[in-house]
Amino acid sequence: MESYDSFNELQRDVIREIGNIGAGNAATALAGILNNKVSITVPQLQIIDVGEIVSVLGGPEREVVGVLVNMTDDVEGMLLYILDDEFVEMVTELLLGEPFDNYRSINEIGLSALKEISNILSGSYINALSSMTNLDIRLSAPEIAIDMVGAILNYPAAQFGEMGDKLLLIEEDFISGGNSVKSHMLIMPDLESLTLILNRLGVK
Repeated sequence: MESYDSFNELQRDVIREIGNIGAGNAATALAGILNNKVSITVPQLQIIDVGEIVSVLGGPEREVVGVLVNMTDDVEGMLLYILDDEFVEMVTELLLGEPFDNYRSINEIGLSALKEISNILSGSYINALSSMTNLDIRLSAPEIAIDMVGAILNYPAAQFGEMGDKLLLIEEDFISGGNSVKSHMLIMPDLESLTLILNRLGVK
């Protein structure tokens, strides 16, 4: 495989199915954390230009929370969660019982909670992938930043520029307590790892 853009439809379907299973696991995990019922919409998988991701996320100057997790061992690469203010508001209000005014009002406890939730959500997807492929995939401790979309995307774009100008974007809506918030996750295994994943799943 030369780039994400070279996916055929069968390969896309397989990645979507991994996303579906991971999303179900993530909703269950999030419900346990928030002590509240959480449902989820069907995840949408896009193979998208790096430049288009900025527009999908609201423009280069929109402020968001970015959480980066590295994958190692059998699969090398990274996961990047982009959490917008609606997601952060749901977490801080339901989990911490604190109002969310703006990103500058998030204290260390709030940042730790966002990191932990991102870690658990990442684990939900990776556990699904690991179970389906019998691959050993380890996750690093999450790194968190509050910054503009353009700045947060600079690092993964630079790291994975050699794979082409396409990335995998999974989006879904988490619904809890009458609130619906969108999750944006960029999955970036390197191409050798991606080929291994597809081979383990019997997809050429």
